[in-house]
Amino acid sequence: MVHDAWDPAQYQRFRAEREQPFFDLLALVERKPAMRVLDLGCGTGALTAEAHRALGAARTLGVDRSAAMLAGAPVVEGLTFLQQSIEDVVVAPEHVGAFDLVLANASMQWVDDHAALLPRLWSLVAPGGQLAVQMPANHGHPSHTLAARLARDHELTAALGTLRAVPVLTPERYAELLFALRPARQRVRLEVYAHALPGREAVLEWVKGTLLTWYQERLSPALFARFLERYREELLAALPDERPYLYTFPRVFVWAERHAAP
Repeated sequence: MVHDAWDPAQYQRFRAEREQPFFDLLALVERKPAMRVLDLGCGTGALTAEAHRALGAARTLGVDRSAAMLAGAPVVEGLTFLQQSIEDVVVAPEHVGAFDLVLANASMQWVDDHAALLPRLWSLVAPGGQLAVQMPANHGHPSHTLAARLARDHELTAALGTLRAVPVLTPERYAELLFALRPARQRVRLEVYAHALPGREAVLEWVKGTLLTWYQERLSPALFARFLERYREELLAALPDERPYLYTFPRVFVWAERHAAP
């Protein structure tokens, strides 16, 4: 059974490093009066509130599937939150063409089949509106490849079921998918963030707040504890013992604007 393993305190341990890509994404957005904003995978809602204020939005809806993450969501006029999965939101008829900005910061990596997802996101954007998405693309780092390899252990596979394939595509592919939607303008870029962590052990604390939640939600506490211990041992062995430790973190940024209504 899948349960909610997201821990706001663990996620916020690297608050400054996680927030910078959000502000870089927001910098791509062109401000317009009285915007209607949708923030998909809003987490605690703190950054949703920042976007709401910075944009001077008329109304903003933040969506996240985790009750734990939304528990302390800020109370701001014009800002509301909904506990729901991204997959359900993007197919809801009432959301079609309803937003001047569809924002997704570090959340689309949890949704499969981006070739099908991007047109659904685009359908939520009103004429003249914008789509702005940022996705981690560090799945080639040992922090991620090791977790996937350990999950192939027979005992874990029986509990986890089918392992997820990495859904994040190349920047070139996102450019192609956007082009097929015939936007007025589009931008796609890859940026590599250089996070100077205190040491290699901090990488474990980083992924405990994000990547490893997928495993924690699907494993019993005893199985997850064994998985985590083995992961820790092998991760520390795989990374150089350097202080500070450079955690390179590629991220894909996608922005597009719809044609205005005739």
